Amino acid sequence: MRMRNTNMTLVFDSRQRGVALFISLVLLLVLTIAGVSAVQTTSLEERMARNTHDSLLAFQSAESALREAEGWIIANVSSTAQFSENGANGLWTSAPYDEADQRWEEDIWADGNAQSIGVVSTVDGVSAQPRFIVEWVATVQRDENPNLLGSSYSAVFDRIEIFRITSRGVGATPNARVMLQGTFGMIF
Repeated sequence: MRMRNTNMTLVFDSRQRGVALFISLVLLLVLTIAGVSAVQTTSLEERMARNTHDSLLAFQSAESALREAEGWIIANVSSTAQFSENGANGLWTSAPYDEADQRWEEDIWADGNAQSIGVVSTVDGVSAQPRFIVEWVATVQRDENPNLLGSSYSAVFDRIEIFRITSRGVGATPNARVMLQGTFGMIF
């Protein structure tokens, strides 16, 4: 038995000029663009979620300072003589309406500044603890309020002191800051 040696030759069609390579490269380019776009979108959404969380943390911090301030007023304010124009110990008199009020600027909120009051409780996860200032706004006396003269409440109190509380909360980064104000009345 004899074996024949046959040579096999490959025949290429001369009309094929790399079309498969071109189509593969185009598909690879489309997939790369889609992947980069998905990464950018995911990164943007992650930053938005982080900023929203940071803002909510700052808001909750400022809200807790408002609640602390109300309790602090009840426990520590016995007269309006404690309040001054320069904000000693964080107790301010209200600014006249015709003057620009500078008391809410950034420098009074620094730690150790005697013009704002530190909060007793601490908030976890914030870059700076919340603080508040208290302003004495007005006194409402029974004889000055004609709406209460015939009221059953008129025998209970002689005057109500009205305070405005301004609190400042900071989020996990120092860039997220929230300031809140509330009005608080205390019967004397």
